Amino acid sequence: MPHEYKLTRRVEFPDTDMAGIVYFANFFKFMESTEHAFFRSQGLAVHVNGAEGMTGWARVHATCDYMRPARFLDLLEIHLVVREKTAKTLRYSFDFRVIDEADGGTPGPVIARGELVVAHVSRSSTDEILRATAIPDDVTRAIEVVPAS
Repeated sequence: MPHEYKLTRRVEFPDTDMAGIVYFANFFKFMESTEHAFFRSQGLAVHVNGAEGMTGWARVHATCDYMRPARFLDLLEIHLVVREKTAKTLRYSFDFRVIDEADGGTPGPVIARGELVVAHVSRSSTDEILRATAIPDDVTRAIEVVPAS
């Protein structure tokens, strides 16, 4: 479905603090990695350098709420859902769950919930200023908003 994507990721030692718990800021890196994988799954790129300049996605809003810790060697499921699409922005939600490998890979309850709002931007090859621009047609065709329930 082009309105959601799930990524599975093992918590590595550099992701954690001295107590073996995932450092809070790393959840933002995990969200961004999931967004990039989502784009690749649709045959898209989040950053494009061309002869005429660069296009990409600037972060304009980011939040994360934490319910339970994730720990060293946990297997995380990160579930991205496209919540909103405007002419220039996308809004994603992210649910983080620890997968219970002893129980056949069943995801547990949500341990963290995040949100990103990203704006499509461009910069010409002759200018250093980023400008918000319309989402390209290929992205508009490939990525949908989750249907209302």
